[in-house]
Amino acid sequence: MSKSLERVRAALATLGLAAEIRQMPGETRTAADAAREAGCTIDQIAKSIIFRGATSGAVYLFLTAGGNRVDPGRAAALVAEPLARADADLVRARTGFAVGGVAPLGHRQPIPVFVDPRLLDFPLVWAAAGTPRHIFAVAPAALMRAIGAVAADFAVRPEGDGPAAAEHPPAGPM
Repeated sequence: MSKSLERVRAALATLGLAAEIRQMPGETRTAADAAREAGCTIDQIAKSIIFRGATSGAVYLFLTAGGNRVDPGRAAALVAEPLARADADLVRARTGFAVGGVAPLGHRQPIPVFVDPRLLDFPLVWAAAGTPRHIFAVAPAALMRAIGAVAADFAVRPEGDGPAAAEHPPAGPM
C-alpha cells in the first residue's frame, strides 16, 4: 500500500470519520474522471486546490465542488494576501500528496482549509485518498468539523462569475 494512501486511511481513523476508501478501475485525477468512476454528479467531487500566499509563502487548501473553480480574488480576500498557484513540488512537500491525489486530510503539515458551500448540498461527497486511483465518500459537514475547515464564498462556475452555490440549486446523489 502506498504511504500516501496509508496516511489518508490513518487520518480517517484518527478523526473518527467512517469512510471506505475505494480503488477505482480508472484514474480519478480530474473531477470529471472521479465523478465518472464514483457514479456521482461532478459537484459531488471535492477538488483539492492548493494555493500559496504570495507574501507569506503559507499554503492554503480550497475544497471546491467539482464543477466549480476557485476565484483567486475571493480566495485572496479570505486569507488577506495575494495568492499564487502552488507548484507540484510545493504541493508534495507540504501535503505529502502528488497533484491529482491530494486528500483533504492527512497532510504532512497543518494547512488552513476552506470549503465551497456547494459541497454542503450533498449528503456525501467524494474526495481524493492520496493516489490518482483512490477516493472516499464522506459527509461534507462531518469532514469539515473533523479537519477544522471553514465554509466560504470563494468558488464560481467556469461559465459565470457569480457565486457557484447561488447558481445551482441543491441536487441529491445520483
